[in-house]
Amino acid sequence: MEAVAKLNNYPTGPRKMRLLADVIRGMQVEKALAILEHHPQHNAVPLAKLLKSAISNWEQKNNGQSAADASLVVKTVFVDGGRVLKRMRPAPQGRGYRVRKRSNHVTIIVDSNN
Repeated sequence: MEAVAKLNNYPTGPRKMRLLADVIRGMQVEKALAILEHHPQHNAVPLAKLLKSAISNWEQKNNGQSAADASLVVKTVFVDGGRVLKRMRPAPQGRGYRVRKRSNHVTIIVDSNN
């Protein structure tokens, strides 16, 4: 039985988050958590927290069965673009450049390997 966890409107670009999502996709949960906790990219912290939430959701769904016993796998990870905050930055000769502050939505689905 699979469990889902979602992170909405995290303020970083979707392309940067997809780099990490590609690393942990299809991995054992324990190994994915170890990689995320030692990864230098700043997006690794909220992604690890989201993965822990998905594991907890799976345990709740399966009557408190331990995730370590079930050999959970990161079944699906996908990153979608979130809302974009549009700001203006001063530019030469009285003009203004548009700055697009991007955000993303991350969804993680974990499932037992059985």
